[in-house]
Amino acid sequence: MKLPSSQGKARKAEMREFADQLKELSRSVGMKISARGWCYILEGFNLITKAQFDVVQRLINGCRRNGMLAIDFVAQEEARQFSGVETPEERSPIAYVGEWLDGALNAERYYTPNWWKEEEYYVQMVTEKIDLKTLFKPVCREYHIPVATSKGWSSMQQRGEYARRFKEAEEMGLACVLLYAGDFDPDGLRISDKLRKNLKDLMHIEWSDGMGGYDPEGLKIERFGLNYDFIIANRFTWVDNLITASGGYIAKMVDGRIVQGKTKDGNPHPNFHLPYVQDYLKKHGVRKCEANAIVVKPDQGRALCRQAIEEYLGKDAKDRFHERREEVVRSVSEFRDRTGLNKAIQRAIDLIEKEEKD
Repeated sequence: MKLPSSQGKARKAEMREFADQLKELSRSVGMKISARGWCYILEGFNLITKAQFDVVQRLINGCRRNGMLAIDFVAQEEARQFSGVETPEERSPIAYVGEWLDGALNAERYYTPNWWKEEEYYVQMVTEKIDLKTLFKPVCREYHIPVATSKGWSSMQQRGEYARRFKEAEEMGLACVLLYAGDFDPDGLRISDKLRKNLKDLMHIEWSDGMGGYDPEGLKIERFGLNYDFIIANRFTWVDNLITASGGYIAKMVDGRIVQGKTKDGNPHPNFHLPYVQDYLKKHGVRKCEANAIVVKPDQGRALCRQAIEEYLGKDAKDRFHERREEVVRSVSEFRDRTGLNKAIQRAIDLIEKEEKD
């Protein structure tokens, strides 16, 4: 893939070619990806470097403005989505009531039971990139697992919220598990190592309703996703640099030797001599694999997510959850039959349908 560099008509043609290549790649991915996510994917194919991320994001947005890509080609960040948008009803008020009554005949299908009652584990998931959350969300929904994007070092509010759910789960007698999917680079591995410390920092918080903080001492934290064996087994592309999001680089190769990199300002990178970086360089060299590499192989990615979940919940977890749903259905059906509620609701629906026809 060649990034547009010409001017005038030539640039327009190059942008259209760039957009067509993105659309072709998008069809193989099968889901919407953020503009930033596309940068990570292109970097994963060694087509660009992290230093070109801003340029590529501007190109993608330019293609959207010019109609070369659909305006909704990229996934929109949840924080930027509108709330409070109201769509006027096309049905009459009476027909609207009728549909609600009709829904009441199956309302138990939408009731949320306590999925974790009598379970052994309570599981939550955090991903490094929003596109991983998008990829894993359908699988997490099947197992009723909360999933969020941390975007590096997660916010205090986010940590507090999932820590509170862990606290409530432990009070129910459940063993708690945090699954983490992140980049395979020095800091990506470090983030997963530091998750427990970050939660410990909030042990002494207090919520406005009086609930206290959570002690993560017993929390099981498991990094899944881009582990070395998975990268090798699926032949993901290594990116031959350790360029950081800030524009610097931790290390580089010079004449076959690993030397200290520089920050964006040109100073020696301070992390180079830290043990976690040196350990990584000895094991893996000056290369990395971004978490978004999983996105281009969605089937393998979702299978990996399912495997990580079922390691704790078991392969029969969905059957157990289904049975809990059916318990609700049976209890409500018995109540309807015993009280004649179904017949009363059906009579009301029939009256409304007659009114609408007249």
